[in-house]
Amino acid sequence: MKLFNTLAVTALLIVPLTGCTDADPFTGAAEDLCGPCGSLETGSLTIAGNARLDGFFNAVSTLGNANAQIRGDFDANILALADAYGMTATTVNADFVNELVAEIQLDIEDNLEGGLNIAIKPAECKASVDVAIEAQASCEVQAECDVMVDPGMASVACEGSCSGSCSGSCSGELSCAITTPTVNCEGMCEGSCKIEGAASCEGTCHGECDGGCSSTDANGQCHGRCEGMCTGTCEIEAEASCTGTCHGTCKVDQGSAQCTAEAECAGSCDAECSGSCEGNFTPPSASADCEASAECEAQASAQASASVECTPPSIDIDIAFKAGISADDQAAFIARLDALKVRGAAILQGMARLQALVTGEVNGEVVFDPSPVVAITGEIEGLISAGVEGDFDIPVGRLPCVIPAFQEAADTLTSVSTEAGATINMQLSFATIFTGG
Repeated sequence: MKLFNTLAVTALLIVPLTGCTDADPFTGAAEDLCGPCGSLETGSLTIAGNARLDGFFNAVSTLGNANAQIRGDFDANILALADAYGMTATTVNADFVNELVAEIQLDIEDNLEGGLNIAIKPAECKASVDVAIEAQASCEVQAECDVMVDPGMASVACEGSCSGSCSGSCSGELSCAITTPTVNCEGMCEGSCKIEGAASCEGTCHGECDGGCSSTDANGQCHGRCEGMCTGTCEIEAEASCTGTCHGTCKVDQGSAQCTAEAECAGSCDAECSGSCEGNFTPPSASADCEASAECEAQASAQASASVECTPPSIDIDIAFKAGISADDQAAFIARLDALKVRGAAILQGMARLQALVTGEVNGEVVFDPSPVVAITGEIEGLISAGVEGDFDIPVGRLPCVIPAFQEAADTLTSVSTEAGATINMQLSFATIFTGG
C-alpha cells in the first residue's frame, strides 16, 4: 500500500500544471534549470531552486540509493559465497539464502570439532554531522542570513552518544575516554593491552601462551586466542579490562582519578558535541535573527539521517578440526572460511546500516528515534499536506519539476519501506551463521 495519495501530491500547487511532457514548453524551460524534470537522481539539489525544499528531495534520493546499494551488495556477496561453497544461482531470494546457510553450517559440522568459536565486535552506526552542517550552511547562504554556520567550527546538540568534545557535562558509565597510553587502565580498554607478566587475554594474544593457542608462528609464538595466560600484547576485539598498559582508548567513569580535562566524551552530552553522534542530533543555527536559519534545520537533519554510515564489524574465528581431516581438506576449508569472514563482515555491515535507516535499531538497540525513513516520510507527508506555494520561494520556471519530484519521493519512500523489510529478513537469516540464532 502506498504511503502517499497521488491527488494530495498533485494538489500541492495553486498553479495549474499539465505535468512534464514534451508538448509543454513550460517544462522545457524548467528542464534547462533543473535537469530531467522532477528526477530525484539528477536534479535533487536543484529541483525547486529552494534549499529548504530541495534538501528533503536530496535526503529521499540518498535513502533510495542506500537501499539499492545495500541490496545490491548483499546479492553480490551471497552469490560469491555460493560460488565458494559450490552452489549455483543467478538470483537471490529467501529460499536460496536459507539453502546457502544450511550448506555452510553442514560444512562446519563436517569439518570442525565444536563448531566455530566466534568473537564479534559489532558495527557502529552514526549519522553524518558534517552532512548536516554543510546542508545547514548552504541553506543559510541561500536565505542570505547575516550570520551563517561555519562548517569548520560548528557543533551539534546530540541526542545519542557523543564521541568527542562536549561543551557541557558528559555522563554515563565509562563515558570518559582517554586516548593516550594509560598505565593500569582502571576501566575498560579498547585497542591493545601491553601485558606486564602473564595475564588472561580477552582477545588475540601476541606472545607466549601457557595454555592452548589457536594460532602460532614458526617460532612457537602465539598469535591467536589463548586458553591460558598470555605474556606479551593482547589485541582486544571489543572493550575489555587490561592489567597492563592500554594503547588505544581507556574508558573510565566521570570524576575518577584517571579522568582528566584532556579526556573526550563517550556518552551523553547535555550541551553541544563537536565530534560524532550516535543517534539523532539537531544541526546548529547560526543566527536567531534570521528566520530561515531555524527553518533550515529540518532539511539538514533529514540529509544527515539519510547519510547514516556503519563501520564493518570485526569477526575473530577460532577453529579446531576433527580428527582425520586431511591437510588438503583443511586448506580448502580455511579458504572457504576466509571468504565467509570477508563476505560475512560486509553483509553484517550492510544489515546494520539498513536496520539503522529503516527501524532505527543498531545491534538490537534503538539509536535513531524516529528512524531516518520514518522521520523523512513524516516531513514529506507534512509538506504535501500543508502545500508549499505560500512558504517556499520557488522560481516560476521550476514549478513543473516540483509535482513529479514529490510523486517520485513518495514512490521512493514506499519502495524503501517495503523492499528493505525483505532484505533485512534475508540478512538476519544469514547472520545466524555467526550468532547461532
